[in-house]
Amino acid sequence: MTKKRWLSLFVENEIGTLARIAGLFSGKSYNLNSLTVGTTEDPTVSRMTIGLTSDDRTFEQIKKQLNRSVEVIRVVDFTDAAIHSEELMFVKIRGCSENDRAEIERLCLPFAAKILESGADTVLLESVQAESRNNDWIALLQRCFPGRLEIVRGGSVAIETIGGA
Repeated sequence: MTKKRWLSLFVENEIGTLARIAGLFSGKSYNLNSLTVGTTEDPTVSRMTIGLTSDDRTFEQIKKQLNRSVEVIRVVDFTDAAIHSEELMFVKIRGCSENDRAEIERLCLPFAAKILESGADTVLLESVQAESRNNDWIALLQRCFPGRLEIVRGGSVAIETIGGA
C-alpha cells in the first residue's frame, strides 16, 4: 500500500551532500514530494526533511540506502510519529479590484494567511501551514480567482512533538 512518508535526515553540511542525496532518489526513480534542507544548531550538520509517497517495501529500501550513505549521520522515520509539519507558501494574485482585495482579506482570516504586499492591481500573500491546509487554501483561491494565481511553495519542514505522541 502506498502512503505519504516523512523522513528527517541529519547530514554533513558539505558541498555536494544535497546533490548526492537527491541523486540517490532520482537514480532509483523514487519521486520526492517535498525536500527542504537547512543547517541545524551545529553548523557542520544540516537537517533534510523529505516527503515522499511509496509502499512499505520501497520505503524500507530507501531508508537502508540512505543509512549506507557516508554523509548521512542519522535517518529518522517520521511516518508514524507525532510531528509538527508546515510549509511556507507565497501566492500572488493579479488583476485585483478593490472588491477582490476585500475578498482576499476575508479569505486570509480562516487560513491564518498574511498579506505581505499590495500593489496597484496585485496582492502578495504568505501562508505557513500544513501542506494539506495550504492545498485547501489554494483550491479556494483558484475557485475565487481562476487563472490569476502565481504559487511558490517551499516544501515542508517537520519536527517531532515534545511528548512524541
